[in-house]
This record gives sequence, structure tokens and C-alpha cells, in this order.
Amino acid sequence: MAFQKAVKGTILVGGGALATVLGLSHFAHYRRKQANLAYVEAADFISEPVNREPPSREAQLLTLQNTAEFDILVIGGGATGSGCALDAVTRGLKTALVERDDFSSGTSSRSTKLIHGGVRYLQKAIMKLDIEQYRMVKEALHERANLLEIAPHLSAPLPIMLPVYKWWQLPYYWVGIKLYDLVAGSNCLKSSYVLSKSRALEHFPMLQKDKLVGAIVYYDGQHNDARMNLAIALTAARYGAATANYMEVVSLLKKTDPETGKERVSGARCKDVLTGKEFDVRAKCVINATGPFTDSVRKMDDKSSAAICQPSAGVHIVMPGYYSPESMGLLDPATSDGRVIFFLPWQKMTIAGTTDTPTDITHHPIPSEEDINFILNEVRNYLSCDVEVRRGDVLAAWSGIRPLVTDPNSADTQSISRNHVVDISESGLITIAGGKWTTYRSMAEDTINAAVKTHNLKAGPSRTAGLFLQGGKDWSPTLYIRLVQDYGLESEVAQHLAATYGDKAFEVAKMASVTGKRWPIVGVRLVSEFPYIEAEVKYGIKEYACTAVDMISRRTRLAFLNVQAAEEALPRIVELMGRELNWDDYKKEEELERAKKFLYYEMGYKSRSEQLTDRTEISLLPSDIDRYKKRFHKFDADQKGFITIVDVQRVLESISVQMDENTLHEILNEVDLNKNGQVELNEFLQLMSAIQKGRVSGSRLAILMKTAEENLDRRVPIPVDRSCGGL
Repeated sequence: MAFQKAVKGTILVGGGALATVLGLSHFAHYRRKQANLAYVEAADFISEPVNREPPSREAQLLTLQNTAEFDILVIGGGATGSGCALDAVTRGLKTALVERDDFSSGTSSRSTKLIHGGVRYLQKAIMKLDIEQYRMVKEALHERANLLEIAPHLSAPLPIMLPVYKWWQLPYYWVGIKLYDLVAGSNCLKSSYVLSKSRALEHFPMLQKDKLVGAIVYYDGQHNDARMNLAIALTAARYGAATANYMEVVSLLKKTDPETGKERVSGARCKDVLTGKEFDVRAKCVINATGPFTDSVRKMDDKSSAAICQPSAGVHIVMPGYYSPESMGLLDPATSDGRVIFFLPWQKMTIAGTTDTPTDITHHPIPSEEDINFILNEVRNYLSCDVEVRRGDVLAAWSGIRPLVTDPNSADTQSISRNHVVDISESGLITIAGGKWTTYRSMAEDTINAAVKTHNLKAGPSRTAGLFLQGGKDWSPTLYIRLVQDYGLESEVAQHLAATYGDKAFEVAKMASVTGKRWPIVGVRLVSEFPYIEAEVKYGIKEYACTAVDMISRRTRLAFLNVQAAEEALPRIVELMGRELNWDDYKKEEELERAKKFLYYEMGYKSRSEQLTDRTEISLLPSDIDRYKKRFHKFDADQKGFITIVDVQRVLESISVQMDENTLHEILNEVDLNKNGQVELNEFLQLMSAIQKGRVSGSRLAILMKTAEENLDRRVPIPVDRSCGGL
């Protein structure tokens, strides 16, 4: 194993360090073999899951209502809350979990997608002789190894390059990275190494080469964060935890302790957000694992309790995949304002972030244009001048609220704790706050240990180390080949299903619709550029998806990859969900509008509209204006001053090109700023000006009109697919 754990008096020591001498493919095989061993050992302690599949949400609600008293009630369905539920239920405790929104709807789905110890924290620990930060890094590296073991389908090692532009920095950074390997010990994924300038450019050809001295490459883990969170929650449900999303805690229940005469928290009044129904859920112990909303639950318990959460906003952007190599990330260790920026390949796109700025606590954080431009400027500093970093290439953007905390038990209550904090109130409410994604499991273990001790619960030690999450047990790197051979799926779709659902991918494949084509036989895509298929919508409902937002952001990751593609897929997603959940027309329209609002505000569409508005300045040369006017008038033959779908259809028919009317409507709607069903000359000129400035890229109308102008006499097909579909 790539971590050490005492099991029945036997020390299992294994192979993370062997990656330094084994090739990557051999290491993957070795890791898989060791992971199987971990599951066998863990299973000796834990009975098999009580449910082959997670019970339906309706069944879970009945369990919540009809159970006289749970041992543990967890409030919060993020990574930490779901981890607490899994830890508790696998110790044999009667466990419940409620989440006011969807699983992973908050910070847990808006991370940098890294499973890491924290190179920058190790640097601070050494420079400041900070033992707390050192322990946090060591714990995180241990947990990194465990997470890569228990969810191999959702996670993988990722090499990250640290470019060096000054000779003196090379030994400085090399020592720091080698210490990172040393602290990891047997949990080291693969040994770091130094690259010459030429070799660094071979691996990362788009890197700024002027003054480049060389580079250092080290390894961390990467994962699909929302799907990982969901896997934890689903695994807890399979082991018997009563888990329910869209269940809001209205108030905490209390009763008087007959021995002490003091009030003790004894459960919560819960409200089904979808139906409005309220009922009590009683428990011996209540755990507050609500991330940024920690203080709101603490104040339900005690209105005088001091606030401990110090929220910080982290903005990320997604850009086309060509901005980075497929299997190499980049770390900017010192940005212009001292922050750290990661530039990473993810889901065949490129993710860049994060910022770190104080913010207000909100359920709907919005990425600001200022933060987006800060990230773009930092990216420009590290990429070759041959690569034009355009604002229009931002495909999606989001903000996550990181819940930094002050320790209420510390003498210095103003000092931010970089580690997690477990707090026990006078009435017995247990709060787990702070920490990081990577350490969710150890945070959960500490929390349940505190719950067992404080409330005298009968339970043994934590049993989650080495316990496979849903989809991981029978996954293998070649599983997707069976999906192609057995079901007739496209290879890209099969790889996506295997990497998303693990050994549960076969269940999704069984639901896939016949395409009506020679190949692929099954697997109708939701949108052409991405491997998500319609069957995932049906399966997503089995995974507790209740809204269209759940589907586009957390069951699939479309909203995080390309908001325009997500918006295009929405009508079909709503139709499929409506069919499964018996939605009427009013409900379908409501879901559609809510999802569009989510994309507009929370996923960067608002920033797109700010790049091209009716107030956008037209800064074109007179010659450019004349050229674009001529192009416009080829469509506006009647000199109306605007073009409509009819005008575009007329030109296309003249060159024998057929295009679906709905597609044409979508293309014009992207540029129709005042939404009057037509594109006016001024709107077209504003579009072309924004394209020249790099604020907008991949406009399908601009591509269509340019290609039509060039091919009116040649009669060739006109491409209308997005060129990366930037915002």
C-alpha cells in the first residue's frame, strides 16, 4: 500500500516509494494490486454494505422520519460531512446525514481538483519553524496516498512542473521539493526530478522560454472533486447511513440531561426543501460539518457563540485544452501579489486558479471579473508570447468559499488555523471546521472519535482507511475496453464512463439508448463536444440528483467545463429528468430557468455578457468597419439594418447548405444583445470589435458569416461547431 496502517497487529508497508524505480504503467499495476489487498484487510473488520445499491431518496426520508433515535446526525453533505457519515456508519453507529442543497454543492465541488499535501505550506513550515503546518502537510500526504488507493477511477497522480527563471532558484526549489518527497516517505507517488531548459520545453512547449533556466517536476494527485464527494456519500448510504440531500435544518432540538440538569442537543428539526414537509430527526450526537456556514449552525445552538469562520474566495477559470499539455501541470510559486497559481490539465480542458480574497458568506458565490483577469495576467507571464491568452477563451469560471477558521479553544482567537478544528459546545454540539479536501477522511475520524468519547457511544476505531469508495473495488485501467466491446460505446464515451463511475459504468451502459447509427451502437451524447450521454441523466437520478443544476454541475461536470455547452444540453436534460420524475410543464420551465440563472451568475456566463453588451465600445479601423459592413450586407440584402434567421437561411440555401432552425436560433441568440430576435449592424460590429480584442472567441455567427462570404461561389459546407466556445 502507499500508506501504512496497523491491521490485526500486522504492519502493511508498501509501494508508493517503489514508483521511483518502477515505470508509471508498472506502478499503476502495482498500486492496483496493493489496493485490492487494502480492501481485503479492511473488509475483515467491516461487514459488506447492507445495500447493493443506495436506497432511493424517498426510502431515506422514511428512515429519517421513522427512526426513534440515531447515534449520529451529520449536518452537511460536503466532503467532510459525507466522510463523517461514512466513518460513523462503518463503526456500526446508527447514522443520518442531511444536506440543505445537493451533495458537494458548495466548496467541495469548486476546488482546484488537486489531492495534495501543500508545497507552499511545507515551505512556510520550514521557514517559520511551524510544527502545526508541518504536521498538516505530513497528514495530507498520508491521506493523499489513501485517497488515490480507495478511488482509483476518480483520481490519479499528476506531474506538476515548477519552471525556474533564475539560476539561484534552481537549488532552492530543488531542496524544497525534495523535502516534500522526504516528508511523504513511503507515500511518495514518484520521485521529483530536474529538467533542462530544452527538456522542459519538450514537456511544456507553450511555456515562456526567454530566460528559462530549467524546471523541477514533482508529483501530486488530481481528482474529480464533486464525483469523489458523491462517491463518499453513496458509499455511506450503501453501508446503511440515512442520507438525504435537500433537507434543511430549521432548528436544533434540545432536552435536559437528567444527571447534570443542563440542556443537550438531541437532534434537529428538518425541512424537505422540495416539498416543504418538516419533521424531527433525533440523535444522541449532532455534528456540524457545514463548511462556510459553520457559524450559522453554532448560533442555532448558542446565539452568543463567537464566529470562528473566516471565509476566503477562491476563483478558478477553465480554458481550452490546448493551453496545457495533456499530462503535465504547472505551478507559479510566486505571483505578482505573492499568491500561488496552478495551471492544470483537467477533463481534457485546462484549469487555472486560485485567488485568495476575503469574502462574505453566500450560497451563491460569483466569480468577479477582477479575479478572472488576475488569473489571466498571471497565465500570460508564464506562457510563450506565441500563445495569445484571450479573455474570450474562458469557457467557465467559478468561485468557491474556503472556510478558514480560528480555533475557539486557542488563547489567540484571531489566529487563523491552517489545520482543522474540532469544537465541542457546552450542549454537546460537535463542530468540525477548516482543514482541506485531501484530509477529509482524517478530519472525519477525529470528529467521530470526539463524538464517541463525548457522548459515550459504543464504537470501535475508524475503519475507513483502505475502504474502497463506490465504483473503485473492481475498477481497472482497461475496464473501458469491455464497455466498448460489450455494449458498442464510443471509446471516448467508454473511457469517460469508466473514469466517472468505475465498476458501476456497466449499469450506466445498460441504460444507454440506441443511436440508430452503424457506430456507436449505443450512447446518445447530450452535446457533441463532450462524452456525456443521455443515460447518465437517468442514472444520475438514482444518485439522488433532484434538479437540472445537480445534473449539469455535479453528476456531469458540463457546467464546470463549458457553460455554453451546458446551456445547450439543458433542454434535453430537463426533458429526460421530467420524464423520470413526472414533472409537469410548469416544473420543467422552472428547472430550466433556475439552471440558466445558475450558469449566468455562478459559472461565469455573467462575465461573458459583460464582455459583449450594447455598451461595448467599437474600436475598429475604418477599413475594418467597411469590410465587416460588406459582410453584414451580404446577409441583410434588403438593407434593413439587421438580420434574422430568415436572412441567414436564405444565404445558406443559396449555397445549398441546410441547417436546423433551432441551431440557427441559438447562433443568433449568442449575439442578440437586446434579445429582440434579430442581430443589428451595431451588435455585429461590437462582436467583431470584441473578437479583435480577445474578449470573445469562437463566435459561431462570426465564423458562419465569414465562411459564407468566402464560399458563396464555391458551395462548400459551413462549419458551425464552437471553436472552443469561449466566454
